[in-house]
Amino acid sequence: MESFSDCFGEVADPRAKNARHDLLELMFVALAAVLCGAEDCTDMAIFARSKLEFLQQVVKLEGGPPSHDTFSRVFGLIEPEPFEQAFAKFTAAFAGALKGVVAIDGKALRGAYERGRKTTPLHLVNVWAAETRMVIGQRLAPDRNEVLGAQQALALLRLEGCIVTADALHCRADTAQAILDTGADYALALKANHPTWLAQAQALTEAATLSEEAICGPSKGHDRMEARTAVVVPAEGIDFPGLVAIGRIETHRKTAIGPEPVVVRWFLLSTHLSAQRMLDVARTHWTIENQLHWVLDVAFDEDAVRSRAGYAPQNLALMRKLALNTLRLHPDKGSIKGKIKRAGWNDQFLRSLLSHMR
Repeated sequence: MESFSDCFGEVADPRAKNARHDLLELMFVALAAVLCGAEDCTDMAIFARSKLEFLQQVVKLEGGPPSHDTFSRVFGLIEPEPFEQAFAKFTAAFAGALKGVVAIDGKALRGAYERGRKTTPLHLVNVWAAETRMVIGQRLAPDRNEVLGAQQALALLRLEGCIVTADALHCRADTAQAILDTGADYALALKANHPTWLAQAQALTEAATLSEEAICGPSKGHDRMEARTAVVVPAEGIDFPGLVAIGRIETHRKTAIGPEPVVVRWFLLSTHLSAQRMLDVARTHWTIENQLHWVLDVAFDEDAVRSRAGYAPQNLALMRKLALNTLRLHPDKGSIKGKIKRAGWNDQFLRSLLSHMR
């Protein structure tokens, strides 16, 4: 577990110096447990007892298998910020040089709410490298402020050569500058929450000579026919950090009951993309929903997890993302859910997962 200890060894142990279990060993056991399907601290303790002989081939565990109280106490006390920094460092070591689309989006932990506050669960901001299909960052949205959470997550990253995408909530000058500070470009959705910028963008795309237009489709899927067209024009007269171009995408859909209204979307761009690339970037952004958020809910049952004490919700959410990255990086083919089952049933496969992340 050398690489694991190199990155996570900087995380401070919040317990007394005479703690029975080594912090790194405890985090490593927790990761192995999540790889095998553990959903909470009780599951982690059961895993540690059941796999003690196997685990002691990798870590010492001189204090025996940790109890669920130990896991709960530790993950509730660990400061999330250095833990998230260690996660970003560890991920960067395996992701290599990032390129392509990096998507930002928020996700609620629907089970992480205090009694009587079910409508206001904990809210996290996730950063997703679409090309490598890896989570590269996570941050708590303070007081459910997703904008501030995204800016804090970006401050931990270097994203030279990437295009950062986000929905209209993040179409702000300060967020755009935060993206530029990472070394990346941006493609930010623009909607009516910024009426002045939207009117300027509409005027520019209507007045420009559309010498280049890309058409995608029509294609059939989800019981509908869909065609998309895109144009990209130079941006002039809009006061926005680093703005170079405006992208416009029109989506035409037809279902069994007839055509749907045409959907038109605008984007602020800090680099001039080809119209075809604009279509690709806009479509790729949504992989954060169906390849990350959906997988966390279906394969890891994240929304059902009721851990809510202290920092446990966000720290355990980070462990799930670390496990997901590890499963995705393993070269064996198969679904994430299938790999989780194999890890629980087959010690050799679990060993290969743990070895692969070194």
